[in-house]
Amino acid sequence: MTTHNKKIYLSPPHMSGNEMSYIQDAFDTNWIAPLGPHVDAFEQELASHVGSNAAAAVSSGTAAIHLALRLIGVKEGDSVFCSSLTFVASANPIVYCGARPVFIDSEPETWNMSPRALEMALQDAALEGKLPKAVIVVNLYGQSAKMDEIMSLCESYDVPIIEDAAESLGSMYKGRASGTFGKYGVYSFNGNKIISTSGGGMLVSDDIAGLKQARFLATQARDQAAHYQHSQLGFNYRMSNVLAGIGRAQLEVLEERVNARRAVFNRYDEALSHMPGIQFMPELANTRSNRWLTVLTIEEKEAGVTAREVLEALTELNIEARPVWKPLHLQPIFEGARYYPYGNNESVSERLFQTGICLPSGSQLMEDEQQRVITCIKKTIMQKMPFKVII
Repeated sequence: MTTHNKKIYLSPPHMSGNEMSYIQDAFDTNWIAPLGPHVDAFEQELASHVGSNAAAAVSSGTAAIHLALRLIGVKEGDSVFCSSLTFVASANPIVYCGARPVFIDSEPETWNMSPRALEMALQDAALEGKLPKAVIVVNLYGQSAKMDEIMSLCESYDVPIIEDAAESLGSMYKGRASGTFGKYGVYSFNGNKIISTSGGGMLVSDDIAGLKQARFLATQARDQAAHYQHSQLGFNYRMSNVLAGIGRAQLEVLEERVNARRAVFNRYDEALSHMPGIQFMPELANTRSNRWLTVLTIEEKEAGVTAREVLEALTELNIEARPVWKPLHLQPIFEGARYYPYGNNESVSERLFQTGICLPSGSQLMEDEQQRVITCIKKTIMQKMPFKVII
């Protein structure tokens, strides 16, 4: 396959080169089974990096959310508020607990949970005498939500926050690490994330006793006894020592990966932001997004093309791009779930789904590869606007 036709992926893993030394150590010491010294060290190192008291390494970000909900005491019949514009893994653990998700729309400045919509939902819940047991706030594509406003609202109603920072490790909000604002924070190390253990996640909190309980539940809730005894329902959620070794090497280069992805965003922004109908995902003042994915919207009336037409053009050139997440309140699995839009006649998440595109954003993306993406987008728009010159 020629370089011109080589597949460009959305967000492939990027190894540092030091992972094998940690893996070799796990093999040399025969710490192959789940748990081990790399797990302990990875927890300590990540907690220190983000400024949290403690961390618990688990098998996925989804597992971390499930454990957080269990620790908060979510059970059958409860409700949990959740961002609508996110991957389904943010909300599935609510259903695992037998609870009911209530979805909250986004707002334009961050594309994340709207404080205004959240306030309406909390007011209604208070009037109905059934406040949610938790609010799951998602930091989409690396951008932190408006945590000051959201935390103030939740504190006034005494509702704990779970911060789903699966996509925002390395991002900052007013000088503080994304993922450290709620009662519990969640990170993901899936293969497409900014750092990867191939699969894995981390639960962080300042509640050291809570995380001790999380580790207990994640290890099949085995009681202290010479025999196998279990008095609570547990899960097989712990991270393996081998994968934790990979995570330690990846964490060493996190800041490099953030800088690389921000450089990718800057090149896209410089090349495309002047074009009619194109708007990039904003970065809130006093925050630093890791720009895990570069995301833009295309307004058909101005650009002359739809986001879906641009996606098709990219696909034809062997370039992987994706629509923005389909809002969870539109997913068949959550049909009938309650939803609070940004305004009476405005659903921000639905508009972003219709107009949004995630572009290839890997930290190893070469400039000539990125130029292929840029050229394709420009040509697609120019073909629809033959009387306009676009440089």
